[in-house]
Amino acid sequence: MFMRKKAIFGFLVLATMAASPSVRALSNEIDVDVELVLAVDASRSMESFEQKIQREGYIAALRQKEVIDAIREGVHGRVAVTYVEWAGATMQRVIVPWTIIDSAETAESFATALMRPIPSTQSRTSISGALEYSGRLFDDNGFKGIRRVIDVSGDGANNNGMPVAPVRDDVLAKGITINGLPLMTQGNFYSDWAVRDLDVYYTNCVIGGPGSFMIPVNSWDQFPEAVRRKLVLELAGRTPDVVKASSDVEKLPVILAQAKAQSYDCMSGERIWQRRMQDWESR
Repeated sequence: MFMRKKAIFGFLVLATMAASPSVRALSNEIDVDVELVLAVDASRSMESFEQKIQREGYIAALRQKEVIDAIREGVHGRVAVTYVEWAGATMQRVIVPWTIIDSAETAESFATALMRPIPSTQSRTSISGALEYSGRLFDDNGFKGIRRVIDVSGDGANNNGMPVAPVRDDVLAKGITINGLPLMTQGNFYSDWAVRDLDVYYTNCVIGGPGSFMIPVNSWDQFPEAVRRKLVLELAGRTPDVVKASSDVEKLPVILAQAKAQSYDCMSGERIWQRRMQDWESR
């Protein structure tokens, strides 16, 4: 009798677990090679033409045969991608939700979705907010990736919200890799607020995780090629093994996370903001 009751109890436990939404969700997850969040800067320092260049850069890259081939050559031959724009600590918006890309047709659908009107920019720059928000997007998203990657691009250092380094570390602790695309393109009023060595800042304070890297962009005409190159590396799961690019793309080096300096001020963006605000108030 005891053994029979024990068996019945065990069956009921298993039945309850099977009925649990979380277990059902896990059983329905779609296997993909990578879950990729494209986190793109939409702060006020990004002028309208720069926003347009960013969108068009991703649209063009997603139509490249090399990018499609990188996806199809994976273990599962498919990836899950979402496109997010961000600015201050509380301003993040999903432009294209999680989407499976497994062919030229599905890549074209994603690219077409990026052609919608571009919303107005918002104030401040919170890379920490973007990373925290992007990290949560992996929770219960319906996919099970071999790798999980956040690709963050921006033209300035963190100056709003939580400090970026501890948030970065929290995201990395979840097994998520962070790659970067620092946009060293400022030549307007906002350049006075910029960190001069944004590539070094990204290397030391933003990117991290297995195989992480960044590609600095020094002029907007480099952006489409930088996006294409970055997506191929991310979607194919290739680990860059060089710090300098080959001669034909010398202006677009791949810089690895291992190139970090021994010490770097990851609060430099906040300090510049505070100093500029003090100067402004004293006028």
